[in-house]
Amino acid sequence: MVDPLPSGEENARRLVDLRRQIDELELEFSREAAAFDKTTWWDFEGFNTAADWIRFNCHMTSHDVWNAFAVAGAAREMPATIEAMHSGEVGFAHVATMGRTALEVGGAFDEAKLLPLAKTYTPGKFFHQCLHYRHAVDAEGYNRDQEQLREGRYLRLNTARDGCLVVTGLLDPAGGAAVRSALEPLAQKSGQNDDRTRDQRWADALEDLSKGGKPAELQVTATIETLKGMAGAPAADVEFSLPISARSVQRIACDCNVTRVLLDQDSTVIDVGRSKRLVDGALRKALVVRDKHCQWPGCERPASWCDGHHLVHWIEGGETNLDNCILLCKRHHRMVHEGGWKLVKVEGRIVAVAPTIEFGVARGPDG
Repeated sequence: MVDPLPSGEENARRLVDLRRQIDELELEFSREAAAFDKTTWWDFEGFNTAADWIRFNCHMTSHDVWNAFAVAGAAREMPATIEAMHSGEVGFAHVATMGRTALEVGGAFDEAKLLPLAKTYTPGKFFHQCLHYRHAVDAEGYNRDQEQLREGRYLRLNTARDGCLVVTGLLDPAGGAAVRSALEPLAQKSGQNDDRTRDQRWADALEDLSKGGKPAELQVTATIETLKGMAGAPAADVEFSLPISARSVQRIACDCNVTRVLLDQDSTVIDVGRSKRLVDGALRKALVVRDKHCQWPGCERPASWCDGHHLVHWIEGGETNLDNCILLCKRHHRMVHEGGWKLVKVEGRIVAVAPTIEFGVARGPDG
């Protein structure tokens, strides 16, 4: 007879008990940290502050160190909260948030208003409640803090050696919320078999957002051989990037305004002009009415975030008309051009054909 799986009840009790012991030690640590701050030992060992000494020697983050100092500094203002921690009604995380709030609002702090919230909400939700409380008692101070966060905003764009764009930045809460609300719907999975990671979907969403649902407006310099994807042709030059492949050029040229810069074999400009192959105006409206969304099987990305795709590329003689064009989202448009997939119409239905896989020919017997 197989023994039944343990219920986990004993483990659960043990976890709660350990957490309460840890919380008690955190409280004791905060008191020791405050006492250590009054000594000169950290200065004797060459540290700028006691917090720096603790962070380095106790292997802690700055956030956790300042939590300890906040609890010790506001302990007299929140005796009921500390007692609630001793009884297990709240945790040290609640106490730390309460302590930071007490220090931030000063004389306006009222433990009696916040403690019931601490007992009701998880530490994360309680933190949000304390932000509302801070605004209620000191709206001007809260606004000043928000403006200081705003002043710290930045966005850095650096091109790596391989041509990739490295994006780093920091946005204030309001700006960050605006960006996330714009990206979130675009970062959802698009149809079946979307095996992109969440980070990859965020990256694609940012690219989609930057285009605003409109065709690309890029200056591409290439030879006719490159545009046709002929063997031996060089890559294409793009402003703000390293050279890109012929397949990428074909995708960009599928639904965009192409500024024609033709080069001869010696890279001398022999012609500059403009040739419009854009799916726009009445044709774009007709595509939206007919297709309504991306036409890749199973994808429902809305028309406003799709490119017009030529089933037969115009460089190969395909016409820019309703019969030869369909809507494709950015991801599936890339899969067709760079990924090697083919789209064909079968009795009015779009069918996706996977790239051909070439296997090596088996070597014959040695002579």
